[in-house]
Amino acid sequence: MLDLPQKYTILNTLILHHLKSLLSLLKYFVNYKRYLITGFLFIVLSNIFAIFIPPIVRVSIDGVLLKLKGEKLPKYIELLPAYFHDELGIAILSGGLILFAALLKGVCMYFMRMSVIVMSRYIEYDQKNDIFKHYQSLGQDFYAKNYTGDLMNRISDDVSKVRMFTGPAIMYSLNLTCMIFMVVSIMFYINSSITLYVLTPLPILAMLIYLVSDAINKRSDYIQKRLSKITSFVQETFSGIQVVKSYAAEDHFIRDFERLNQDYKNDNMSLVRVNGVFMPLVLALIGMSILITIYVGGNAVVKGQFSLGNIVEYIIYVNMLTWPVASLGYVTSLVQRGAASQRRIDEFMNIQSVKHIGKSTIKKLSNQIEFKDVWFRYDEKTPWVLKSVNFVIDAQKKIGIIGATGSGKSTISKLLMGIYKPSKGNIKIDGIPIQDYNRKSLSAIFGYVSQDIFLFSDTVRNNILIGANSQSDYNNLNAVIICSELENEINSFPNGIETVLGERGITLSGGQKQRMSIARALIRKPSVLLIDNGLSAVDTKTELKLKQNIKSWNTNNTTIFISHRISTVQDCDHIIFLDQGKIIKSGSHEYLKDSCAFYTMLYEKQSEFSDKT
Repeated sequence: MLDLPQKYTILNTLILHHLKSLLSLLKYFVNYKRYLITGFLFIVLSNIFAIFIPPIVRVSIDGVLLKLKGEKLPKYIELLPAYFHDELGIAILSGGLILFAALLKGVCMYFMRMSVIVMSRYIEYDQKNDIFKHYQSLGQDFYAKNYTGDLMNRISDDVSKVRMFTGPAIMYSLNLTCMIFMVVSIMFYINSSITLYVLTPLPILAMLIYLVSDAINKRSDYIQKRLSKITSFVQETFSGIQVVKSYAAEDHFIRDFERLNQDYKNDNMSLVRVNGVFMPLVLALIGMSILITIYVGGNAVVKGQFSLGNIVEYIIYVNMLTWPVASLGYVTSLVQRGAASQRRIDEFMNIQSVKHIGKSTIKKLSNQIEFKDVWFRYDEKTPWVLKSVNFVIDAQKKIGIIGATGSGKSTISKLLMGIYKPSKGNIKIDGIPIQDYNRKSLSAIFGYVSQDIFLFSDTVRNNILIGANSQSDYNNLNAVIICSELENEINSFPNGIETVLGERGITLSGGQKQRMSIARALIRKPSVLLIDNGLSAVDTKTELKLKQNIKSWNTNNTTIFISHRISTVQDCDHIIFLDQGKIIKSGSHEYLKDSCAFYTMLYEKQSEFSDKT
């Protein structure tokens, strides 16, 4: 058993833990402090009008009882017109005042919600924008380690739970605090000894909330993690639905989803059971307060220390405290969930962005690109992907990089564009280290065709124009479609260039996707065109046409072909042959055929296969 000091220590630690999680929201509250202050003012006003009602009821009951007994009416009633001196007049006056106070309270509550809840929506809007912007600034290694579904869950479900804190939880907390302060103050002013008896159950309720708060927090964390797993699983399943359908693996994925969903349901049911304890306990303790009011107040009436109107007034006050006290459990749950979700959001928001700190700018490659003793691996626990790589790419030359799968070809392309940083060694462009360039400026000189083609669920036009930077680039649209051998396909689409593609370009063939990606890369006539296995899905005849078109499209550019097919690189000015992260040999196609046995063997095998097909 924990002694009292230990309990207080745990409670303080728990409170500080949640406060620390929610401190990152402070900047949003500062931005919208006008809404928060206005909301608080209307909360105070609504509670002021609410506490007018019990004294009106007390006065009317006591007045009617005095009238029925034939005793002298209180002076404040005698000051009113004679019409209000009988029982009906007192009832009508009281009813009118209660209705008026309730109406004003309702108006204030409307403006209270329009201030605090609107503030929470603005915060939600800003927070989603901030998260999305921060996601865009993170490096490739971040996306390699985290599931897309988890990222989606944090920007959607977690932000929604934080909004429930910044809106309803804040509003109910302020209303609860204000209501309890006002009501308890009036009750103590009327009769402090009876008030102490009536409010006895409240500390018990506070202790119960403390006991379950940690359980709510843990369950909320578990639920969010389960939901992220479900979102990731669903996103991955439907992204790969073609594979699922091809292997008739639907039942397998359904079973896996049912298992994940069952775990999510079990965690939610556990949280529901904990939350379900609150309301019965609250109602029981409120009922106990009413019974204490009637019993203690009744004895005081008998002794002449209290009036019947005071008893009714106290019962109304107790009922007024019912919702604020009952909402403690709900508000606690919102705070716990909001804190848990904000911790998850901060986990990613605290990851260092990839800074565009370089000051040098570049408009085009003027001289050369140099890799000097470059080593690379993803982290200290993984093996080297590249080992002591050295080569030079001269401007306006056509370079080929070839090697088997896993030899490090694509890693070179990502290092070249600054997506990855070398673990050791240096990369220089026009004599300046790549890290000294502004990231956006560096990206602008490259046109990149990846081996993993991604097309958005948008029109053909917009998918190509993603690569455009200026109006002159937009003017190249029709010409670049012809250059990419896409004209016939686009003309055959239902709506031509305005045809909306399916998710990830699912409605296109592999070759169509690659040619559309080439069009996207070519549209701004980049200084360096980097094609990473971007011709692997087209036939040899189309590949030859594309290479001729690319050469004539921009005669001053530097072209780098990365491939495992010798036919793609054999007409390059210089070819780099990679194997297991090392450069085995480099030179022209004829030189490598004569001097590199591995290259010759690969060329003969591919030529033999090409002849057969």
